[in-house]
Amino acid sequence: MRTLAISLAPLGAAILLAGCEAVGPNFLRPAAIVSPEYKEIAGWKVASPRANEPKGAWWTVFRDPGLDRLEEAVAISNQTIKADEANYRQALALINEARSGLYPSVAGAGSAERGSSAGTILTAEASGQWMLDIWGQIRREIESQQAGAETAAANLANARLAAQSALALAYFTMREADSLEDLLRQTVEQYKRSLEIAQNQYDAGTAAKSDVITAQAQVLNAQSQLIAAGVSRAQSEHAIAVLMGRPPAGLSVPPGALPASIPRIPVNLPSELLERRPDIASAEEAMRQANAEIGVAFAGYFPQISLSGLFGYSGNPAVASLSNNPVWSFGSSLAQPLFNGGSTGAQVEAAREIYNASVATYRQTVLTAIQQVEDNLAAIRIYSRQTKVQTENVRISRQATQIALNEYRAGTQAFTTVVTNEAQQLLAEESELATRAQLHFAAVNLIAALGGGWNVAKLPDAAAESKTTGAVPPSD
Repeated sequence: MRTLAISLAPLGAAILLAGCEAVGPNFLRPAAIVSPEYKEIAGWKVASPRANEPKGAWWTVFRDPGLDRLEEAVAISNQTIKADEANYRQALALINEARSGLYPSVAGAGSAERGSSAGTILTAEASGQWMLDIWGQIRREIESQQAGAETAAANLANARLAAQSALALAYFTMREADSLEDLLRQTVEQYKRSLEIAQNQYDAGTAAKSDVITAQAQVLNAQSQLIAAGVSRAQSEHAIAVLMGRPPAGLSVPPGALPASIPRIPVNLPSELLERRPDIASAEEAMRQANAEIGVAFAGYFPQISLSGLFGYSGNPAVASLSNNPVWSFGSSLAQPLFNGGSTGAQVEAAREIYNASVATYRQTVLTAIQQVEDNLAAIRIYSRQTKVQTENVRISRQATQIALNEYRAGTQAFTTVVTNEAQQLLAEESELATRAQLHFAAVNLIAALGGGWNVAKLPDAAAESKTTGAVPPSD
């Protein structure tokens, strides 16, 4: 057996030297379906210089200290992010599991037996086996697991961005409710003044009792709306608490007003989304992983070559020394699949189709990302125009209400005109507030669609981090 091992050694060395390149295709990122510019870019300036772009803490562009304090807790305590962090650590462990296949495995065994004639027989031996990665199957598996870890890291970044943008949306929804409550409180006070005027006119005999009843109903209706506005406020606060990893009872946010305007948001070219969106990075790494799996499956066509060895001792220590009773063997083996009913070919074909599906998913992810940017560019442009008109409508409606109230006090106008104008004023003010909130929602969604300041440079080196237990990518 020793002679056989010696004779096979040069052959093994030659195969190792020849087998430097792993079988299967090397990954090349396929072309994505990307337009040269955005359809809705009119009126926007492409981001330059880049110093003005949102960075990791992208929400600071809104210059709202309350929002800043809440967002800081998301990456620390959000439970969805915690789950994605655990998924990333699992992926790192899988890299190490695949990497272990490059090294020989060694096992030890020992026993003691007592007989009537030979006395105590001690046996101690160590055996080892090494599967040579001639065709690169193990290296492709390592490549696959590394891509899987990068996918998990990108998913973690995407989960952070999703949680942060969800909190920002809930925050501005809460501020919209706060502003609506302020508006309705002012409206209640305004309606009470109208009720007082109607009561005075009735007491003076210049108005009908129906005017007083109508004014009372108007006050009650506004008070009812004020109460109902608290539902949205409470639910938004609850959502913020959960996104921060707290129970709703553990958070109370002081009231505040919805800002009057949104920040200016720099916009990049569509092609730059490939580097700035974590979901696109995740889809690309999924392609890389699927591509590596083709090589893993393709290696099934080739023989597996392994080396094995055993060294040990067996005997009675009272009679002989360890050196006088050695037990050893060394050898090599080759296993070549001859017939498996087309299983290997089917596995290779399945791996290729999984890769093709991942390419389609990648391209669709890019298209969806571009659509999201286009949607929110259009929303900001249209809502901005609408807000200008609505602001003027609010001004005119308030003026019309005041004129109608003065004419009613003078006895030259019916109270129904006052009621109609007051209702129109409230509708105009509510519509302007709702559109302003939609502008803030679109601004948050646009920043998130642009990647929230993230880029692929923030992806960790999974191959290096897999050697560090418990490594987690840093927060953006």
